[in-house]
Amino acid sequence: MHFAHRYIRSLLLTVGLAAPISMVAAALPQEASVQVRVYDSEHKDYHNWDAQEDRAYRGYLTEQHKTYRKYDKQNHKTQDSYWNWRHEHPDHN
Repeated sequence: MHFAHRYIRSLLLTVGLAAPISMVAAALPQEASVQVRVYDSEHKDYHNWDAQEDRAYRGYLTEQHKTYRKYDKQNHKTQDSYWNWRHEHPDHN
């Protein structure tokens, strides 16, 4: 009988020590986010290109009656034109 109690205590101790390790191993990974920064050479500042900036960019294209083309595929003149427009149309949170 003494052996059974000793076995159960050892088992409980092992489970107690292993539980935190298994919880760390089972933790869900954080959602990785890649931050894209774009340099505005005319205004000499950086802008984070995120969903909000993409919406603003699409709004700019619509206002200018231009078809959508990815920002990084635009020529330098068009990119500068966008940042000039963007500085005149800041976000109002």
